[in-house]
Amino acid sequence: MLKIGVISLGCPKNLVDSEVMLGLIKINAWSITNNPAEADIIIINTCGFIASAKEESINTILQMAEYKKSGLCKYLLVTGCLGQRYADELFTDLPEVDAIIGTECYDSIADIIMRVIKGERFILVTPPKEYTQKTTRVLTTPKHFAYLKIAEGCDNCCSYCAIPKIRGPYRSRPYEEILQEAQSLVAQGVRELILVAQDTTRYGEEKYGNLRLPELLRDLNKIKHLKWIRVLYCYPQYFTEELTDAIAECEKVCKYIDIPLQHASDSLLSSMNRYDTRAKVEQLLANLRNKIPAICLRTTFIVGFPGETREQFNELKAFVAKEKFNCAGVFTYSQEEGTLAATMENQIPEAIKSERYHELMALQAEISEEIQQNREGEIFEVVIEDFDTENPGLAIGRSSWEAPDIDGKVFVENAGDFHIGDFIKVKILQGFTYEVVGEPVIKEEF
Repeated sequence: MLKIGVISLGCPKNLVDSEVMLGLIKINAWSITNNPAEADIIIINTCGFIASAKEESINTILQMAEYKKSGLCKYLLVTGCLGQRYADELFTDLPEVDAIIGTECYDSIADIIMRVIKGERFILVTPPKEYTQKTTRVLTTPKHFAYLKIAEGCDNCCSYCAIPKIRGPYRSRPYEEILQEAQSLVAQGVRELILVAQDTTRYGEEKYGNLRLPELLRDLNKIKHLKWIRVLYCYPQYFTEELTDAIAECEKVCKYIDIPLQHASDSLLSSMNRYDTRAKVEQLLANLRNKIPAICLRTTFIVGFPGETREQFNELKAFVAKEKFNCAGVFTYSQEEGTLAATMENQIPEAIKSERYHELMALQAEISEEIQQNREGEIFEVVIEDFDTENPGLAIGRSSWEAPDIDGKVFVENAGDFHIGDFIKVKILQGFTYEVVGEPVIKEEF
């Protein structure tokens, strides 16, 4: 029996693709292993979004190729964004790789495996097609949460981003198929569904002629035994009043908005080919806070975009100071070949990018710490995800304000009687920059 290992790099959307491949491997009665040293076949699902991700992907491929010398590995397959984008170069430069597979070929992984076993070495990259996902996945996340991918590709064409060239145009997944998988995941024990796409707010537009995310949230909210629904990658352009109302009214939808804004300067937003203005964003944020007072807002910003002046950066800092986001990720601009921004004049030196990165992160750290300290004394529902190895009574979890692998943690003292996957009420005792410490509360306290 073949033993197959899958390594997934990059974002949660890529992880879903890896889980689909694992499902097909399981259907074909091959064995799945987490140890590359004992795998006959190693599949690396790569990321190719920015330079650092590409470097990680290449390094991982080279590391796994060593198992063809020292381990049992006979075949090495490369899938994902890097394979889609640089198939010919990888095929030439990495002779140890037996197949390069694009992002539209995950459903053919069984046939691909059979071809390499028969001695073929090949590239398989196909054009974009309708996004559907009917195969049962093998979940690699903890059993209490799972990602639910609702669309593929992107049409936004931000000038710094290569995703539309890699993943193709935006394609919404069939509505009923999403609901069916959601129900199936909950039946397997999943209690938190995290909706992902390159742009979740755009769901349904091109397929059904209208934005259906609000409707989807309301239908998911009806699923029995589901605790939390979390939505990531909400672009402001399609964030409608109807969506705000759905988030506010659906009790299972986390009052947590992940809304990548990238900048606050209108001229830079225009250069980025974003469709927002600072005024529109401020109006949206004010409306969200008005309708959902307990909302947690997370965003991302890019510093060092071509032509960014000190004045524009200061404008961004002032915006961050004013809006006080609960969480904000900051990225230095990465000059990606094939994008419009890569050809722009006035590229910013790396030293200045780094300086602005640390400056903005320091400001956000102060804001985050203030917000976390303001949580002291409040009670949050928390899911237990792990326990401290040196202190079994100290649990590590998340509230509705924290997404997995992105945000901070909630450390729960005196939690030895609970188990991983339990949802418990926790009173926050102390807030730090990115984490909080709390303790379980007895029923009478709430």
